[in-house]
Amino acid sequence: MPDAVSAAPPSPADHCVLVAGRRLLTPFPRRADLAELPDDVAWVPLGALDGVRVWAAGLPERIDTLGRWRGWPSVAASLGEPLAALAGRALQIVTWRHSHRFCGACATELVDVPGEHARRCPGCDLYVPMQLSPAVLTAIRRGDEILLVKHTYGPTELWALVAGFVEAGESLEETVHREVGEEVGLTVSNLRYFGSQPWAMSGPGVVLTGFLATAAPGAEPVVDGKELAEARWFPLNDLPDALPPTYSISRWLIDAAVAESAR
Repeated sequence: MPDAVSAAPPSPADHCVLVAGRRLLTPFPRRADLAELPDDVAWVPLGALDGVRVWAAGLPERIDTLGRWRGWPSVAASLGEPLAALAGRALQIVTWRHSHRFCGACATELVDVPGEHARRCPGCDLYVPMQLSPAVLTAIRRGDEILLVKHTYGPTELWALVAGFVEAGESLEETVHREVGEEVGLTVSNLRYFGSQPWAMSGPGVVLTGFLATAAPGAEPVVDGKELAEARWFPLNDLPDALPPTYSISRWLIDAAVAESAR
């Protein structure tokens, strides 16, 4: 594993993801195209794309001559995998590094832990790892129907799935039951784990965990009116066009429910 901050600078052909606040430079340039950057930029290794290394760096302000700066929702909505994953990882790491410079216990400036995306306090030895925000989303079936919802925030035109963040002391399964009860007033059974996906569209560090579940025959949703604007049962063979993007776990869950009903 490479160090969280590398002593060796990126090579001219390496890909770079630049972050200024909540905006990213697009399209992602090569290091050779960034001669205007100051020499003290801290480069963070993200991995590789088609055998070429990828780096992230945070800038204190945008440099408009470098290209177009776009907000994260716009970037995430227009990129497919694996670029969306790299961009989300860059935003997560850069944002975390900016907001975790000093120890929360003694206010000493933190130092990087070699080989990790973590920091440690040289004053009191507090270890500060990069924290993630776990969330769940659930594809709820009622016979050959699936429950789809519209949120009051984010891409409000999409028909999506019931979702929510895990609270302290909860298991993922307990979160599913609580969120489903709070948002649509339903009780579900036959809860099955499906998979997970990092999803920075909902914020830096968000990891979505997907489940499939079943509602009782005749069960009808009652929306909370806060996070959800609408909830409706749709036949699995007649879904609306405005669904989550094909590279999202939301869409994978919907497609899995469709495949199950066809068996």
